[in-house]
Amino acid sequence: MSSTELSGTPAAAAAVAPTVSAVRVVEGEELGSVELPGLTLTVRSRPTAAQGLDPALYVHGLGGSSRNWSALMPLLGDRVDGKAVDLPGFGESPPPDDGDYSVTGHARAVIRLLDAEPRGPVHLFGNSLGGAVATRVAAVRPDLVRTLTLISPALPEIRVQRPAVPTGLLALPGIASLFARLTREWTAEQRTRGVMALCYGDPARISEEAFRHAVAEMERRLELPYFWDAMARSARGIVDAYTLGGQHGLWRQAERVLAPTLLVYGGRDQLVSYRMARRASAAFRDSRLLTLPDAGHVAMMEYPEAIAQAFRELLDERGGS
Repeated sequence: MSSTELSGTPAAAAAVAPTVSAVRVVEGEELGSVELPGLTLTVRSRPTAAQGLDPALYVHGLGGSSRNWSALMPLLGDRVDGKAVDLPGFGESPPPDDGDYSVTGHARAVIRLLDAEPRGPVHLFGNSLGGAVATRVAAVRPDLVRTLTLISPALPEIRVQRPAVPTGLLALPGIASLFARLTREWTAEQRTRGVMALCYGDPARISEEAFRHAVAEMERRLELPYFWDAMARSARGIVDAYTLGGQHGLWRQAERVLAPTLLVYGGRDQLVSYRMARRASAAFRDSRLLTLPDAGHVAMMEYPEAIAQAFRELLDERGGS
């Protein structure tokens, strides 16, 4: 995998932890930090309803954070011991020392986290970029994954949807800096409405309280000096992964996944095409498909109950906890 290092931006300088607003923690959640060589990862968790539950790990998408899973995690608290990670450079996790934001780099961070926490193989969840990361983890380290749940995974498409083009353009050198300058006067509320219009099937479903929290999170992200750098490098990582062929290609790796896989696609997804559901179902050897016609790109935030029910059925099918 080619490096996603952007020229002229020293990784060490970007890794300096800034002073920013406190991240929001939903009632019942806890934030912890895992120190690894060259890497610090923030992990969001909830107390479990019982001891001895199978572990689960949730991986967010581009521009997201572990908070993207706050609606789904409590619905599965009686079945799995769940934790959600902030990928390097996102949420509360600082940039990695090596500046590697490729899909492989993010997958390596997840693998190192799982290896460092001896919880055994996990039920691995991934959305968008996190879906690509989770696919790679499941393919190269099958010993770490019990089941795989992918929500609008960012797997290569020949015909990319038009609303997804700007995200791809972020990968081009200088575009992120240009966009940051051109949108300097945009308020956090304007940015949040734009993101929700792009990612939700029906933004009207978002409560006023949820919108206020999202605006506060956007304000916090914009305070981070490495925000645009992490976005640009991770976007380049997705583009690199889309163009990579051979045994390291994501579709080839999807075919190698051994874990039972739940695929979730939204009919109103503007970033990952609904038509990719059929290809994904054929690629993952032990897959089942959940289609949500009214969902957008973040179905776990829009329809968490439906995803929780489908995952429960997957566990029941395989005789899990």
